[in-house]
Amino acid sequence: MSHIPVNHRLRPLYRALAVLIGLYLLIFGIIGAIQTADESFFSRGDTVVLGLKTNMAFSVLSIVMGVIVLLANLYGRNIDHFVDLGAGGLFMFVGVFGLIIIRSDLNKLNFSVATCVVSSLIGTALLTIGLYNRTGPPEQARQEEAIRVPGGKHPGHAAV
Repeated sequence: MSHIPVNHRLRPLYRALAVLIGLYLLIFGIIGAIQTADESFFSRGDTVVLGLKTNMAFSVLSIVMGVIVLLANLYGRNIDHFVDLGAGGLFMFVGVFGLIIIRSDLNKLNFSVATCVVSSLIGTALLTIGLYNRTGPPEQARQEEAIRVPGGKHPGHAAV
């Protein structure tokens, strides 16, 4: 991981975006669980929450992922870095896999094309956030910058 920046200057912004993504997932899941409470767990109905089709299973998974992303980013200490990388990759995989199974009996989470697109966008955002929210002591940041840019100084950036 020698090319992943440490203590990136936009880290607070990325962390705030990850918190917003976690809140979105949590709110989506809670509203979806309320609206699909009378349906079967893997229903393939027409329940739409915040523009996305859902069922109870997808709502519960959204609540779980929202809590994980939200708590990891509120806690920080590089746990957010690893959770964002892992969750980003998982969301990207689910977005592509959802497109593959969308018209089959394997579509247990009631995915639509919009759901797959949003999953891929969330995955891309979390993966990007995970690449830039790693923290460390200033000495480690200087070492990583020296590896990344010969001389350790990049035009337009203040020295660390």
